Amino acid sequence: SLPLSLIGVMLALLLTGGTINIMSLIGVILLMGIVAKNAILLIDFAKGAMRQGLSTREALIEAGAVRLRPILMTTFALVAGMIPVAIGSGEGAMFRQPLGVAVIGGTITSTFLTLLVIPTIYELIDAGRARFLRLIGRGGKAGAHGEGPGAHGNGSTGADGHAADDARAGGPAAPTPAREPASAFAMQPTPRPAQG
Repeated sequence: SLPLSLIGVMLALLLTGGTINIMSLIGVILLMGIVAKNAILLIDFAKGAMRQGLSTREALIEAGAVRLRPILMTTFALVAGMIPVAIGSGEGAMFRQPLGVAVIGGTITSTFLTLLVIPTIYELIDAGRARFLRLIGRGGKAGAHGEGPGAHGNGSTGADGHAADDARAGGPAAPTPAREPASAFAMQPTPRPAQG
């Protein structure tokens, strides 16, 4: 939002014949907090509406309608307070005049541009983020289904590679049965009875 307020600062100084000096820069620093607050109010309410199930565009429209009044109240209060400074009446008023002019110009332009530009930029960023997450999710699913070379058994190592080799050879080989150890009594010959 700060670049949007700088447009108003430069236009106001140009119309009043002011210059960029220490007082106008102090006005820009003052605008940093005010302008950022308006954008935070708007986007924070939009995120809360999105958590309740609204789409991004519907949430931004709802946020603009609900948060318009507090944003305008802050803007009018600040402009009204800076009008005496911008008029420049009294001793040393010409030194303080660029401060009031910069704050008034930056506040007016940033207020209206924030209600138009910030929601548009946020919607574009949110759409790009969702598209990026879909691409990542698609790549993760492809890797999980084994689209790599080792997952199909093309490699010579690994359990999947042995399973694929057995399948190409006509099925897995039957396991060889284990031989029972010979008993010590089975190896001895049966004694014959003595003939008389």
